[in-house]
Amino acid sequence: MSRLLEICISKERGTAKVPVGEAVLMEGWGLEGDAHAGNWHRQVSLLSFEKIEEFRRRGAEVDPGAFGENLIIEGMELRALPVGTRFHIGEAVLELTQIGKECHSHCEIYKKMGDCIMPREGVFAQVIKGGRIQKGDQVQAEMPAPDLPFTAAVITLSDKGAKGEREDRSGPLVAGMLAQAGYEVKEQLLLADGVEPLKSQLIRLADQRQVHVIFTTGGTGFSPRDLTPEATIAACDRMADGIAQAIRNYSMSITPRAMFSRAVSGIRGGTLIVNLPGSPKAVREALDYLLPHLDHGLEILRGTARECARDYEK
Repeated sequence: MSRLLEICISKERGTAKVPVGEAVLMEGWGLEGDAHAGNWHRQVSLLSFEKIEEFRRRGAEVDPGAFGENLIIEGMELRALPVGTRFHIGEAVLELTQIGKECHSHCEIYKKMGDCIMPREGVFAQVIKGGRIQKGDQVQAEMPAPDLPFTAAVITLSDKGAKGEREDRSGPLVAGMLAQAGYEVKEQLLLADGVEPLKSQLIRLADQRQVHVIFTTGGTGFSPRDLTPEATIAACDRMADGIAQAIRNYSMSITPRAMFSRAVSGIRGGTLIVNLPGSPKAVREALDYLLPHLDHGLEILRGTARECARDYEK
């Protein structure tokens, strides 16, 4: 049986969290009175008690809340749970939204120990249903249903767009078409062209947010700054060349200039990554062609597809 061992809050960002005996989880916001609560996907942070104990055995002197965690859960391997898992604590319900986090600047724990467990062991959640919780409450984990709607993220690559010199019309178009097709769009980003920033975001969205598909738009041409394919290849475990080839072939029936696209597609873990063109017209044409067939590939990747051979034989 898992239980809530500690509840910790901080009234200001950048200050240590301190234990409180009980607290109120506010729907769509987080812990009442906590500085990290808000209308975003990391409303509540959770950490396994066992991981804290392992760290203490290495000589670390850490109090509850030292890692910035809101909830310390005993008897649950949080890091091993998939995004979408729901935690039932009393009347409240949380939904796991992210595994781990990026460490932009090393905390005092890292400076002293040369390590910190929060970036790799901490998980984050949104409050789906509010309620009062208290230390000692039982915690139950509910696995996500296998047939939930697919989740997606959209990244636009544009130097001028990132500088505010050009309106991004392609990214919102992709997000709108995905939403209309039933996808849940988790994030939309606008980045300057280049390899490292895009590679970093692809890895974060695949590993931490665990979205089912990421669409990029822009940066696939011959310009020296068009490096979207290179970033995608660097982030992927396996390539899925058929998707990029099929889009290119279809686009060639519309304009021969499609031959100059260097777009690729690939897979990282359970996430499909697809490069799209940069222009809104080309984006719409590509998605009109791809979306009616994409569900099947994502179902195979997720493990919920029926057997292809049987469907073909019919």
